[in-house]
Amino acid sequence: MAKTIIKIEDLKRSFVMGEETIHALKGVSFTIEEGEFVTIMGSSGSGKSSLLNILGCLDQPTSGIYDIDNVAVKQQTKKELAKIRNEKIGFIFQSYNLLPKTTAIENVKLPLMYNTKYDSEEMDVLALASLEKVNLSNRLHHTPAQLSGGQQQRVAIARSLVNNPVVILADEATGNLDTRTSYEIMALFQELNKQGKTIVFVTHEPDIATFSSRTIVLKDGHIIKDSPNTNIHSAAEALAALGKEDE
Repeated sequence: MAKTIIKIEDLKRSFVMGEETIHALKGVSFTIEEGEFVTIMGSSGSGKSSLLNILGCLDQPTSGIYDIDNVAVKQQTKKELAKIRNEKIGFIFQSYNLLPKTTAIENVKLPLMYNTKYDSEEMDVLALASLEKVNLSNRLHHTPAQLSGGQQQRVAIARSLVNNPVVILADEATGNLDTRTSYEIMALFQELNKQGKTIVFVTHEPDIATFSSRTIVLKDGHIIKDSPNTNIHSAAEALAALGKEDE
C-alpha cells in the first residue's frame, strides 16, 4: 500500500480584513500518496495560494488537520516547522528565486547550508548530483544572468531536489516560460515523477495539468473536482510535436 505523504482534513483558513472576515478555505479535505503527480488548479480567489502556503508550512490553517509524512504540522514549533520546510519540502517558484550573484552550484547548495548533517565536500557532491538530474552539470559556475529562463528554472528544480524531500511543491513553475520551455520543464517533472518523486504542481494552465496524473480544482474555498487524469499527456511528445511544427 502506498504511503500517505500529505493528509488534509476539513482545512479552513480565514483572514480578518478590517471589519470583514475572508474565508479563503472552507473545509478542504484530500490525501496525496507517495509517487503521485497532482496539479492544483483554480482561478484568482479560489483559495489556491492559501492552500499552497499551508502545504509549504509557510502559514497555519485556522482549523483542520494537516499532516506531512506522518508529522502533525499543528503541533510543531517555529523551529520544527523550519526543519520540515528544509528537509521534507522542495519549493519551486514562478520567479525561480535564485540569488543573482551566486553560481548555479552555490544556489543549489543553499538548502544544505541549514542542514547540519553535511560537510562542505558532501554538499558539493549532492549539489552536483542534483544538477546532473536536470541536465545542467555543464553550467555549474554560471550565474542566473548567464542562464536562460528554462535553465534558471532547472537550477531551481535541482535546488528543490538536493535535500531529497518527500514532496516537491511547484507554484506556477512554468508561468514565466514560453510553450517550448514549459514542455521541457514538464518533461523533466514527469521524469522525476517516474523516479518516484511526489509532486504537487499549482497552475492555472489547463494544458499543463494534462501532464499530471490527478487534478484538484478549487473554487471559492471548496474543492469542486478531484479526479485522476485518465489521459495523461507526454510532455516529451508534446515537445517533439512542437519541433515538427517548426520544420
